[in-house]
Amino acid sequence: MRVANVLPRELRRSGMVLLLACWPAAASAEAPAAHDDGVAPADGPAAVAAPSPLGERLEAASPRLAHFYALQGGAPVWQDRAAVTTLIALLEALEDDGLDPGDYRPERLAREAETALAPAASEAARARFDLDASRTLLDALTQLQRGRLDPRDVYPDWEIPVAPPRLDLVGIARALEAGDGEAALALARPEGETYAGLRQALTRYRHIARLGGWPTLPARQTPLRPGDVDEDVALLRRRLAMIGELEVMAADVTHYLPSLPDIALEAPAQNRFDDTLAAAVRRFQRRHMLAEDGVIGPRTRAALNVPARVRIETLRANLERARWLSGERPEWRLEVDLAGQRLDYHRPNGERWGARVIVGQPDRASPVLRSEITYLTLNPTWTVPPTIMREDVLPRVRRDLGYLTEHDMEAIDPQGRRLDPEAVDWQQPGAVMLRQRAGPRNPLGRLVLRFPNDHLVYLHDTPARGLFQRPRRALSSGCIRVENVTELTRLLIDDSGSRIALERRLAGGATDNVSLARPVPLALHYWTAEGEAGGLASFRPDVYDRDPALMAALGDAPAS
Repeated sequence: MRVANVLPRELRRSGMVLLLACWPAAASAEAPAAHDDGVAPADGPAAVAAPSPLGERLEAASPRLAHFYALQGGAPVWQDRAAVTTLIALLEALEDDGLDPGDYRPERLAREAETALAPAASEAARARFDLDASRTLLDALTQLQRGRLDPRDVYPDWEIPVAPPRLDLVGIARALEAGDGEAALALARPEGETYAGLRQALTRYRHIARLGGWPTLPARQTPLRPGDVDEDVALLRRRLAMIGELEVMAADVTHYLPSLPDIALEAPAQNRFDDTLAAAVRRFQRRHMLAEDGVIGPRTRAALNVPARVRIETLRANLERARWLSGERPEWRLEVDLAGQRLDYHRPNGERWGARVIVGQPDRASPVLRSEITYLTLNPTWTVPPTIMREDVLPRVRRDLGYLTEHDMEAIDPQGRRLDPEAVDWQQPGAVMLRQRAGPRNPLGRLVLRFPNDHLVYLHDTPARGLFQRPRRALSSGCIRVENVTELTRLLIDDSGSRIALERRLAGGATDNVSLARPVPLALHYWTAEGEAGGLASFRPDVYDRDPALMAALGDAPAS
């Protein structure tokens, strides 16, 4: 629901006029200043205005609430039924942002307004209602900007601080006074294409859900392939058309959706799996991180059969994540989407460079964090991390000590001194570590991008570059392997103003740490959905199973 210009003229005539009698004299910008010695001016005793019920309550109110009223010139805001109707409409419009209007109890406000605004209501009751309504509005706008939930209540390991809210109360007050409710919401809504794309996708998928959702493709013994003629093909056409994936519907899918059951698709026949349909299937597979073969096998069918209501909840969860991360972001930054398994580098000149990445396996998840890339390691050695040492390498060394030679590994003590592997008790190695020499078989490749963090993770090269061709790449032990990392490193060196002869030093083969002249802001995020142009959406596997807890918390969120 859109709420543009929903505030009626009556609100501007009554609810937003400057009723200074309802504000204590001390709050007025034109009230005379009190004398430090308490003596009245010589022209007579000062008149002491009795505090109004609204003024008395504002003395104990939050600074934000008091500021909101000060911007109204001290006037009550919600003393007109039309104004209350507008407030309720604004709260209900939060559904478009994935928030639950019921969390803000608009029905309760409507009931209380009937009592508080009745002719016989006391001034105290009116003041109490006015403050409650304003507090509800400001709470809603704050949660629209920064999130309904505290991420630490959902994810105990969350370590990215949520930025303090920055509500433009001046702009919001002016928007309300001008009767532009949508402008008031827009001033609080998170900026940026991530949030806008998710919000637009939510609108599309809610529209689909209102129409009853999409058809379910039945299970089959054999995959449905291009060239097949089958009654399931007609269901597939309808399914892809509903989300705007099929070209025949791409011009304006929302125009056709209300009458979708009556659409007569033109030749070729609905039951024929033609090239146009195969192209639409491949686009769907790409958006869902599936093998782009155009074949409806078990994984593609499962993705097609996820109900619209589930996709809506996924979009709502990602909108909440976007609100948590909606503080100021530097224009120059490097972002890794762990669920989407992709890196985007936003350069200072406005260009964007992207690459596929390999992230941690589900049981060795890459962390969500913010940091800065501060230095590079060229021709790195690799010290085996404790988890990999314990679970992967030690069992192999115990079976065959020759494993160390085969993998260019050396045993070292905590000070980095080499040890004789024959002299180590590999059943109980204690503080002994293993280090793999630099070279073509080193799992870090030729480059490591390092950043401070408590998880011992970094971005790096890899000799196993063929793995980047897989559609799903949660394959590492927590660190992030970057496709074309050498090209990325060249860009970072140039954009940070660093003087590093990268190619020459890599060719030299020596292991070396090199600092960047300027740290590069880095964020590792987790998006299981992404909005695209025209309301289309990409959905990614929830490889770390982080969505259920967030969906449950949004559903169980206590009322304000």
